[in-house]
Amino acid sequence: MANERLELKEVGSDRTPHVEAMPDTRECLIDDVSKDVRTGFTVNDQRDMHRMGKKQEMRRNFRLISTIGFTTCIMGTWENVLTSTSQGLRTGGRPCLFWSLVWAYCGQLFIVLSLAEMSSMAPTAGGQKYQRFLSYASGWLSALAWQSVVAFDTYLTGTMIQGMVFLNNETYVPTRWQGTLIVSAASIGMSLFNIFAAKHLPLAEGIFVTFHFFAFAPIIVTVLVLAPKAKAQDVFFGFKDHGAGWENPSLAVMIGQVSQMFTVMAEEIENAGVTVPQSMILSFFLNMPFAIGSVLTYLFIMPNMQEALDSPTGLPFIHVFSEATKNVTGASILVVVILLLFFMITISCIASASRQTFAFARDNGLPFSAWLGAVHPTLHIPVNSVIITCAFSLIMFLINIGSGVAMNALLSLSTSPLMATYMISIACVIVRRITKSPPLPPSRWSLGRFGMPINILALVYALWAFFWSFWPVNGEVTAETLNWAPVLFVGVMGLSAVLYWLVARKVYEGPVVKVEGRKFH
Repeated sequence: MANERLELKEVGSDRTPHVEAMPDTRECLIDDVSKDVRTGFTVNDQRDMHRMGKKQEMRRNFRLISTIGFTTCIMGTWENVLTSTSQGLRTGGRPCLFWSLVWAYCGQLFIVLSLAEMSSMAPTAGGQKYQRFLSYASGWLSALAWQSVVAFDTYLTGTMIQGMVFLNNETYVPTRWQGTLIVSAASIGMSLFNIFAAKHLPLAEGIFVTFHFFAFAPIIVTVLVLAPKAKAQDVFFGFKDHGAGWENPSLAVMIGQVSQMFTVMAEEIENAGVTVPQSMILSFFLNMPFAIGSVLTYLFIMPNMQEALDSPTGLPFIHVFSEATKNVTGASILVVVILLLFFMITISCIASASRQTFAFARDNGLPFSAWLGAVHPTLHIPVNSVIITCAFSLIMFLINIGSGVAMNALLSLSTSPLMATYMISIACVIVRRITKSPPLPPSRWSLGRFGMPINILALVYALWAFFWSFWPVNGEVTAETLNWAPVLFVGVMGLSAVLYWLVARKVYEGPVVKVEGRKFH
């Protein structure tokens, strides 16, 4: 209709647009955006936000380089490869860890490409979702996944600190209650950074990505020179159970792959419809050789796998570094470098999780949505969402006091809901590609004719990862060794279904395209 037509004309650059609209138009225009958040808000960003029916409330501090730094932080790559090895090593040994990483990269490539295209279709903090109930379920799944990721990364950070203490004082006896206090303090500190220093996050990401790449070589070269090397046969083909209790080696490897199995803040990124997909793909390919290089180095220099798994440090890689250097000071320096990098990784994860929670609450998908979906008027960040993210982690940490095994089982929950979210989103894209009713929204970054096969392969991998994420690590299952992820998954999604029926179906809006069919020039 004529009165629904919106014309955008650029004057000088896309940051100073001249907007002409009919008097009764209700679009979200740049003039409606607070002056404090206009910096970096381009015409294309305006189109994307308007098409999703959202108003710009946060500063767009991120450009392509800082966004790559942020995405690299979220991925973690070689830092995560070193710190999250216990499950893979226990179930299948060295080759399980290596081949699982290779397989995970192959599968996740299709997911990253699919998500990159979707982020260009609908670059808001909540991601691409379809239909009211499916988007509601996707929102809950994504919230659960990201909150669990934050708790897991914070837990690893605290465990590293405790392991460092033991490394320098072997008379120290690590206890779970002390570990809980350490990780709780770390969680609060990193959350405060996300509240009061959020505007410096792009700078911090730039510093991180510099150290992320330049710290890799010194660490790898040091341990390769000092440590004895394992045989290639043992690294690539020496599959062996190390206490998991699975009689079938192939089954054990499938279970161990979960340890190697990743949305970017789109509303704080300038020109998000292009920058987000570019940064996701570039980060993926830039970090792939670092991850593979670190895992190969780690597996070749590991002296005795069982000793590494049973080490009082709590993390096998600390034991491996200690044995490689034969020097407490040298090993401590290497661990401190990774610890500092992991602090930045966790800070970025808190930022991402809080933005996801904010986006879902903005659509009235969560209890107390008005409070959770609020943006601080001067800090221009969702402070309340950061607070609830920290609170979720603190509650999770309390479980560690009673049972360390239960804590690890709860933290494994991060994989299954994230893969379920991918399954819903990618399946909806496939259906739209097939039926073309309605067609997919326009995007400035597209997979083109390769979209369908890439989406199908991504869906297959997500289904595969989702299935194996529910298996217990140990063959002999008891109440303590049971993988509680399925129970929590069903419980949380059951609760969300009840809330949807009682409340959300009446108030939940969902990221519906409100201006579909209007013409932009």
